[in-house]
Amino acid sequence: MQEINAIPEIALCWHRSGQGAVLATVAETWGSAPRPAGSQMAVSGVGEMAGSVSGGCVEGAVVAEALAALADGAPRLLSFGVADEDAFAVGLACGGRIRVLLEPVAALSEGLLEEIVAARALRRPIAYVVDTESWARRLAGPEDREIAARLRADRSGCDGARVIALFNPPLRMAVVGAVHIAQALVPMARLAGFDPVVIDPRPAFATQARFPGETIVEDWPDEALAALGLDARAAVVTLTHDPKLDDPAIRVALESDVFYLGCLGSTRTHAKRLERLRAAGLGEAQLCRIHAPVGLDIGARTPAEIATSVMAQVVQRLRLG
Repeated sequence: MQEINAIPEIALCWHRSGQGAVLATVAETWGSAPRPAGSQMAVSGVGEMAGSVSGGCVEGAVVAEALAALADGAPRLLSFGVADEDAFAVGLACGGRIRVLLEPVAALSEGLLEEIVAARALRRPIAYVVDTESWARRLAGPEDREIAARLRADRSGCDGARVIALFNPPLRMAVVGAVHIAQALVPMARLAGFDPVVIDPRPAFATQARFPGETIVEDWPDEALAALGLDARAAVVTLTHDPKLDDPAIRVALESDVFYLGCLGSTRTHAKRLERLRAAGLGEAQLCRIHAPVGLDIGARTPAEIATSVMAQVVQRLRLG
């Protein structure tokens, strides 16, 4: 898991080591703030930090205040804006404004943080709700209708005096086909915050030399996807251009809640693909979920350009629906 996606885990580790830890959470934003509500940063008792709340504009001030919070054990809600003289003489150069919730792990309770970390390990969506007037804290899940709506929209933020921080399961991308486009797409996906998995039963393609440090599953795509467990935080991209590999993967993806399914191939190739899938019993509502030819139409030609168009379409689908 990338550092920026593992802030609760890092904070818990620092706390358990005895050096102390503070969680900083973007509670609310206005204007062109560089990091959205729910973004987090952890600060250790020795001033080490992980994650980000502003992309570098106010991190130094947050670290200083976090160390003060560790010393007195009290949580606090900070405000930063352009030329904000009350915010430690720092501001957001981009012109936005943010509020940042600072909480020593000891104050929010190790038990609550352990529950958050456990839920994330199980890919179970959960929300942390704190009342900044009483400092009462609780966890909530999709069974809470308000929280369920926020989880679907991935929308952390404030509701009056309450700060609601969401912990949705990490985004995943299953790339079927360890081809040249995949070699460009996988690092892009990781940079965009996805946990990518490369699936290909062909040993000549699915190698660590071609995908250094990445998770590779050398199995038939339909079996690999079923074992992976697809959900609404997952995207699937098929790139083999071989119906024997792509079609079974597509059927598994269409039977799941994946938010994106994109398939390589020309318009003619996709038309033949649709004929095969209809013959296999898939309905039109399912088939309409397929993005093909895969990627936004930006005139891409090279593998890297095609990967860029695919990544852009995945983000577009994730954020704009």
